[in-house]
Amino acid sequence: MSRPLLALLLLIAPLLAATPTWAADAQPRDLTWEQMIPPDAPKLPPQTAPIHNLSGMADALSAESAPAAKQQAPSAPVVKALNGQHIRLPGYIVPLEVTEEGRVTEFLLVPYFGACIHVPPPPSNQIVYVTSKVGVKLDELYQPYWIEGSMKVEASTSELADAGYKMAAEKIYAYELPDS
Repeated sequence: MSRPLLALLLLIAPLLAATPTWAADAQPRDLTWEQMIPPDAPKLPPQTAPIHNLSGMADALSAESAPAAKQQAPSAPVVKALNGQHIRLPGYIVPLEVTEEGRVTEFLLVPYFGACIHVPPPPSNQIVYVTSKVGVKLDELYQPYWIEGSMKVEASTSELADAGYKMAAEKIYAYELPDS
C-alpha cells in the first residue's frame, strides 16, 4: 500500500469509526420497570394490588375521593447507569398539569393503572416525572402509553408522590398489546 493512501486511511479511520449522533439516537432502548430497581435494593411487598381487571374500575374510581395513600418508599434507590440513556418505557399517565386545550404536559408515569390515585404510590424508583412541550390528549386514564426520551436520574416531588427519575418526552403514543 502506498504511503499517501495509508496516511489518508489513518486520517479518515476515526471519522468512519465514530457513530453519528443521529444514528445513535434513532432507536431508543426499551426499558422495563424492573430494570429501574437496583439488583441489590431491598424487596418491598406491595401495599395494594394493582388493578388489572377493569371490571372493578367503578370501585377504583370511587376511591379517588378518598384521602391520598402514603407512598411506600419515597426515596427508593435508583439505577444511576440509566442517567442520560435514550429510552422507551411503557406505563400509565397520572396527570399533574393540563393545558386549556386539555393536553397533559406534566405527569407521573407509573407501571400500573391507578397508582398514585386509586392505590398507594409505588416506590420512587417506579415513578418517572415527565414533561412534554406538546403534551398528550388523554381520552381514558386506563390507556397505557409508550414514552420516549432521555432519562435523568433525578428526584422530584409532586403533590401525589416522589419520583426517582425524570424525562422530557420526545414521543408519546398509545401502547398496544401485540396480536396473539
